[in-house]
Amino acid sequence: MEPEAPRALKMAVWIQAQQLQGDALHQMQSLYGQHFPIEVRHYLSQWIEGQLWDAIDLENPQEEFKAKRLLDSLIQELQNKAEHQVGEDGFLLKIKLGHYATQLKSTYDRCPLELVRCIKHILYTEQRLVREATNSSSPVGGMMDSMSQKYQQINQAFEELRLLTQDTENDLRKLQHNQEYFIIQYQESLRIQAQLSSLATLPIADRQLREPALLNKRATVEAWLTREANTLQKYRLDLAEKHQKTLQLLRKQQTIILDDELIQWKRRQQLAGNGGPPEGGLDILQSWCEKLAETIWQNRQQIRRAEHLRQQLPIPGPIEELLNELSSTITDIISALVTSTFIIEKQPPQVLKTQTKFAATVRLLVGGKLNVHMNPPQVKATIISEQQAKALLKNENTRNDSSGEILNNNCVMEYHQTTGTLSAHFRNMSLKRIKRSDRRGAESVTEEKFTILFESQFSVGGNELVFQVKTLSLPVVVIVHGSQDNNATATVLWDNAFAEPGRVPFLVPDKVVWPQLCDAINMKYKAEVQSNRGLSEENLVFLAQKAFSSSSNNPDDYRNMTMTWSQFNRESLPGRNFTFWQWFDGVMELTKKHLKPHWNDGAILGFVNKQQAQDMLMSKPNGTFLLRFSDSEIGGITIAWVAENPNKAGERMVWNLMPYTTKDFSIRSLADRISDLNHLLFLYPDRPKDEVFSKYYTPPLSKAVDGYVKPQIKQVVPEFTTATPDPASGNPTYMGSRRLPSPRQSSSHLRHIPTYE
Repeated sequence: MEPEAPRALKMAVWIQAQQLQGDALHQMQSLYGQHFPIEVRHYLSQWIEGQLWDAIDLENPQEEFKAKRLLDSLIQELQNKAEHQVGEDGFLLKIKLGHYATQLKSTYDRCPLELVRCIKHILYTEQRLVREATNSSSPVGGMMDSMSQKYQQINQAFEELRLLTQDTENDLRKLQHNQEYFIIQYQESLRIQAQLSSLATLPIADRQLREPALLNKRATVEAWLTREANTLQKYRLDLAEKHQKTLQLLRKQQTIILDDELIQWKRRQQLAGNGGPPEGGLDILQSWCEKLAETIWQNRQQIRRAEHLRQQLPIPGPIEELLNELSSTITDIISALVTSTFIIEKQPPQVLKTQTKFAATVRLLVGGKLNVHMNPPQVKATIISEQQAKALLKNENTRNDSSGEILNNNCVMEYHQTTGTLSAHFRNMSLKRIKRSDRRGAESVTEEKFTILFESQFSVGGNELVFQVKTLSLPVVVIVHGSQDNNATATVLWDNAFAEPGRVPFLVPDKVVWPQLCDAINMKYKAEVQSNRGLSEENLVFLAQKAFSSSSNNPDDYRNMTMTWSQFNRESLPGRNFTFWQWFDGVMELTKKHLKPHWNDGAILGFVNKQQAQDMLMSKPNGTFLLRFSDSEIGGITIAWVAENPNKAGERMVWNLMPYTTKDFSIRSLADRISDLNHLLFLYPDRPKDEVFSKYYTPPLSKAVDGYVKPQIKQVVPEFTTATPDPASGNPTYMGSRRLPSPRQSSSHLRHIPTYE
């Protein structure tokens, strides 16, 4: 899938794209053709860049009607443009644009999503080319500079490879020409020898007359042949040495692209599973891999031609062994490229529920360049266990074992000509059943990891080379019930965050230092809550106190502390029946579903314990309140406020409302509940509550109709039943509160209150 193209552009992309030069201009021009003429891009540039192409999900067939609307609009714009052309030049352009309108309708009318895919690819590539050109001429920060420098080094290496390949191509042609001339001269020497042999039938006088000249000619030719054979051998050895140098550089370049860049992309993809930034598109990687494939294939063909020349004219020497080595090396290089570029572009869900539809996309980055799409391969998906994955990577015979049954697990790879991508979109897979292995010790079913194995077979170069390719998805935890989701998510989070590159499936450290875990849970929290407001240092200290049963408020005390997997999500917190992760996950879920705007506004302190809340509130005026997550309940939030102690005149105390949960907020929102409680006046430290929450209050009910009075749900706290503002003072007086022996914890009730209009 194409990365999103920014909608708001400082300067029209097309204006900047027209200023590209050299290779960048050539790349831009190559985007266009019969599938989308460059003239359409030029004359409709403003309209094209003004459309919301990214609002259309290419993987969703339901979006086709949106794509069709855009296609119709594009054709209409083209026809309008054509109609407004005047003059002699305008007449020709009018015909041309009208032709393009008909051509585009014919091409995309039955598949309008392909038009969207094509234009998204064009816009994205143009923006990338413009960005790269701009970055090379202006500094935009250290990271961008270092990335540009890295890309520049890769491109320079490709230029060096191109020159080396061109050089060996020229040498090969020269060798071929010299060898052909050598063969002609060798045939001449055979002809002279035949003539000498035929002299035996002549009279002695004739033989003596003609023989010296022929012997002299034979000696001359044979001397030339000997010298030329040595020259040819030298040419062959020089060519082989040049190929060795090219292959060395190819290996180095391939290592940088596959072992550095592609592995980094996969790592970003893994962290994106924890809420990290998107891994980014594959266009640049694909262009590099395609250049590698092209260069490898050219050199492979050259080595084969050199071998053919050797067989055509065998000359004793080390060249045969050298060519065999080169042939073996180039085959290894192309095998590594093909098998490494069979990748999962869109991972299956890592928490996988049985009997539930799921999707995944597999892509071959060199498929188009190696013409694999001419005979589209089929890809098969199988779910396998951690042990089976280990055996697979050791090349042990797994006897086609699987650990379950996936429906709709076969898919043919499709080639998209506009983008040059070869991919298989599994849209409707479903895990019908799962076969679990024997668990170890305290391991639960939500700690057991599986993986989806994608495999295919195809040939390149007219069946010259046949490849069997396999790739494993990120670890998957299989659940059968929604209640297992939070524990399964913990397993996935720990794995994504702390997996080492190149590990044995699916080993992870049993313990990590606290700051590492903080990074992981902060990333997850921001992604789940969809907020730029992450966990502050104070929040993380609170979590450390909870995790380690500590009272220290100093962040430095926790920097070198380690947290084990057991502490994270196997052992319950002291005095509780839930783990650290289960409590944290409950907070995330509650915030995501019901509290997101209030968290973003900074209205929820959240990560504050009961004692801290009391200390903070006791220095504030009566009616000051704060919102904190419940310590005793998963997914609960409570209101703590300071008020008079009803049992002791003149004494103040902090009250804590029974925690609200998702169930409560599905009945009445937090903002409305705060509005109902008139004894809550100021959000800590001193903000009037209406200033913070009024924009989220539910508007008053509309007027009653047909003589019926509409009921309204209101929340009351029995101890603070009514707060009636004193008209004279403007201060509330609390009415109808009951005295309780221990009023620190209070509960609230909802009442139906008739509303009279």
